[in-house]
Amino acid sequence: MTQTIAMIAGPYLLVTGLGFLLSADFYQRMIASSTNAEPMLVNLSGAAHFAVGLVILVQHFQWSSAPEIAVSLVGIAAAVKGTALVAIPDLTLKSSRPAGMGLKLSAIGFLAAGGYLTYVGYIEASS
Repeated sequence: MTQTIAMIAGPYLLVTGLGFLLSADFYQRMIASSTNAEPMLVNLSGAAHFAVGLVILVQHFQWSSAPEIAVSLVGIAAAVKGTALVAIPDLTLKSSRPAGMGLKLSAIGFLAAGGYLTYVGYIEASS
């Protein structure tokens, strides 16, 4: 299960991190406009994050190895973000405004996590 989730989450995080770097202007505009976001879309985004996080955690709440910890943390992060977007959307949208350097740091974090999980899912699994 660890490798299966890593095979899905890893590439997603890699692509998102690349997007933050290659399309920084787009993501800056998206973040800047989040306070004017359509409330229904914010709620749906929260529901999607929450559901994905809980699916991961229900299937995989394991802490015995570094890959298991990484996958479980992805589930926790998604569930927490979903909870925040549904329960306290205004506060959550205000706090998610990384400017310039914050977006670059987010990109680095996404690329590192995505690279590690992709390695776990595709390379380590075939060893």
